[in-house]
Amino acid sequence: MQVTRWVLAVRRARDWTIAMVVFALLWLVSLFPMEPAINFVDRAARRIGPWTSRHRLARTNLARAFPGKSEAEREQIAVEMWGNMARLAAEYVFLDQLFDVDPTASVPGRVEVAGADIFNDLRDNPRPFIVFTAHTGNFELLPIAAATFDLDVTALFRPPNNPYIAGRVLSARRTSMGHLVPSRAGAAIALARKLDSGGGVGMLVDQKFHKGAVTTFFDLPVKTNPLLAKLARQFDCEVFPARCIRLPGGRFRLEFEPAMPVPRTADGSVDVTATAQMLNDKVEAWVREHPGQWQWFHDRWNIKRKVRRG
Repeated sequence: MQVTRWVLAVRRARDWTIAMVVFALLWLVSLFPMEPAINFVDRAARRIGPWTSRHRLARTNLARAFPGKSEAEREQIAVEMWGNMARLAAEYVFLDQLFDVDPTASVPGRVEVAGADIFNDLRDNPRPFIVFTAHTGNFELLPIAAATFDLDVTALFRPPNNPYIAGRVLSARRTSMGHLVPSRAGAAIALARKLDSGGGVGMLVDQKFHKGAVTTFFDLPVKTNPLLAKLARQFDCEVFPARCIRLPGGRFRLEFEPAMPVPRTADGSVDVTATAQMLNDKVEAWVREHPGQWQWFHDRWNIKRKVRRG
């Protein structure tokens, strides 16, 4: 018991120290003008990222997903990924300046929206719906866009493992991103209640999952969370893809796509496994289009677990 308490105390101290370093760095970034600050952390991350252990995982994932690309091409994607991740972190500090979408404007600003008519339709004709996205570009801008268009969406998110960082992130998200549900016990019930009341739900669908539907991602076996498919089956609601793309010059395009036809079984109910595969196929298409904007250091294929077992 004493050993367990000691380990927990050491872990808390480590998490607190890491969180304080991160908060200090973000505070330092906030002291500078937005664009130079974001560009600086981008350049720094492209140099530091390749020296981390996560870079080795990213290179392994890229080699398995893109066996036809050269090692130099895959390394370029990994380096671009570090720049994207650094920008994402720094952009938290400048969200109020960064997001300049005005639904009434005739000329797009830093953030342009494709599919605003779908936003408007869902707002003006309320009904249960699910929007799914992936960790591409600055995916945090999507719920802000929904709130800007007065679209009531409850978003499911996975808090960071570090509890101190998780608390700060949740606080920051609540200021501009509408309703949030942490991914833990009871989350499915909260999302079901939202759909049952005729509202909308947002979900990230490219996260690691130890159980669930047996599917493929980049032609490699992977487990996929069946929650979205099960909710779609229960409420027979529309399912919309949405993503964020980084554009040159520090700009973004948010794409809200038309509803996807959900695969069904012979009796007409939603096919959970086929729907999970449909989600993977859509995300894979996005990642293939902009591979440097996805999080390749994420252990989507549970490689670490397989290595430990071997």
